[in-house]
Amino acid sequence: MSRDDGSGILLAIYRRLLAAYGPQGWWPGDSHFEMIAGAILTQAAAWRNVERALTNLRAAGIDDWPSVYRIGTDTLAEIVRPSGYYNVKARKLQAFAAHVCDKYGGNLDALLAVDTETLRRELLGIYGIGPETADDILVYAAGRPSFVIDAYTIRIMRRIGLTPAGRDDYDGWQAMFHAGVPHDALVHNEYHALLDWHHKAACTKNVPQCAGCCLRDICATGRGTDLPGLSGTDLPGLTG
Repeated sequence: MSRDDGSGILLAIYRRLLAAYGPQGWWPGDSHFEMIAGAILTQAAAWRNVERALTNLRAAGIDDWPSVYRIGTDTLAEIVRPSGYYNVKARKLQAFAAHVCDKYGGNLDALLAVDTETLRRELLGIYGIGPETADDILVYAAGRPSFVIDAYTIRIMRRIGLTPAGRDDYDGWQAMFHAGVPHDALVHNEYHALLDWHHKAACTKNVPQCAGCCLRDICATGRGTDLPGLSGTDLPGLTG
């Protein structure tokens, strides 16, 4: 099994992606409200459809969590219909709104000011908020270092030849990144966004576009090889 052993592999990959694609400027959204609503609505949805749902929310004058809290669930579901699974997502939005309103008097900033460990635990206790969505909120709305793990990240890293040394689950993957890159919200922000863009631009789901890939020479898939047992110090080309 391949692994990151603190030798700088993950940081080198980040630098290459940043040089290839430039800063991504994530998260899309005009406010913390839209960032969090988008993080919930994007579950199992293409972002273009989430944008349509966010546009509907703006048009309906729903721009804060007390507004979400007060509106009827059926009405909210129709507003966010473009994002898919709209009945469930309306309930998820209202569950988040209930937490903000019942515990923080509707003051989102008060929630986001809570210390990182407590905030993540609170988020995970809200209906519809799993680890990926919680970390999206932590990094992009609260500005906290908590690396977001998604299917794109795991697919890219497996193709390169990197997997966690311990648990092969969300926590294991996140621990690998936390050990391998600076514990800095800006780095976590950009890295996650860059991996998502790299997946769209080159490392696509079914047939990766390896020709011209900025990671090809350090990627087991890109070099057309299977390198079992490869560790971080064995990968070439990690100085740039």
